[in-house]
Amino acid sequence: MAAKNPIVICTFRVKPGKEPEFRELLDRHWPTLNRLGLVAPEPRMILRGAGKGNDGDLVEIFAWKGNSHEIAHTLPDVRAIWGPMETLCETRGGRPAMEFPHFEPIG
Repeated sequence: MAAKNPIVICTFRVKPGKEPEFRELLDRHWPTLNRLGLVAPEPRMILRGAGKGNDGDLVEIFAWKGNSHEIAHTLPDVRAIWGPMETLCETRGGRPAMEFPHFEPIG
């Protein structure tokens, strides 16, 4: 059986007042990864925190193509998005500014 593409759940703790600027980058993020052949064709999802403790959080969920996440950080087009994203986020509630846990599909 072929290995499934890893799913990443990106959590961004966006600084107050910076969501519009961050969203511009987020709107370019997956399309850039897709253009570079790094992501699987499964649709991505973007979510906004709506409860106490996660207000200001944005979440992006998508599937990497194979192990492409291991090279993404080496590509200038990706770094041009990830760098500015990082400056627009902050640590909050004891959590890092950005988190990227990967998951293996089992169902």
